[in-house]
Amino acid sequence: MSAAVLVVDDEPQIQRFLRHALEAAGYRVVSAETAAAAFRAVKAESPDIAIVDLGLPDTDGITLIGQIRQSSMLPIIVLSAQDDETRKIAALDMGADDFVSKPFAIGELLARLRACLRARAATGQVAGALRLGNLAIDAAAHDAARDGQKLKLTPKQFELLELLARNVGRVLTHRQILTRIWGPAHVEDVAYLRVFVSQLRQKIETDPAQPRLIATVPGVGYRAEEG
Repeated sequence: MSAAVLVVDDEPQIQRFLRHALEAAGYRVVSAETAAAAFRAVKAESPDIAIVDLGLPDTDGITLIGQIRQSSMLPIIVLSAQDDETRKIAALDMGADDFVSKPFAIGELLARLRACLRARAATGQVAGALRLGNLAIDAAAHDAARDGQKLKLTPKQFELLELLARNVGRVLTHRQILTRIWGPAHVEDVAYLRVFVSQLRQKIETDPAQPRLIATVPGVGYRAEEG
């Protein structure tokens, strides 16, 4: 059965374009032009993923994301012309999985959509091995290997690697990472996080100067890639 994509946007031309592109890629499309209609569709249609514009006519898209998150872990990709960094961070902190700015390339959007669906399908697999590029991550044993060679990671480095690997394709904000790994008292320690990520890249990346596994989302956070 094809995955169902809820498209929440009040621009008819965007709705038409996305319906054509998504159906051509094999998805079933559910459309909503308002936040109220989108919330009803989440309940009635049980979509597999949502693409949400922030500029909706009845309710701010960030508010809609928060409403959805109260009852659903539905993957959400924000698609918006509102490219302000503060709005991006607010949407991601509210629970969005990724953010794509208008104008956008349909190929990139489809790739982000596939990544979010794969990441969500893997959610809950606490035991066993995770894969990230050429890395094998054993959550139960609390260790990782690159091309079969065991890596010497500190406990915090492993926690960060595991967190990213469980959210492949999803942008994690600085605040989300710092809260999860170091606790709420450290949510402002962004400079320290940058140094920490740089150190982790030295251990896991084939070329740390051109990282392929941990991508930086400038001003927002980090996203694990499949390499």
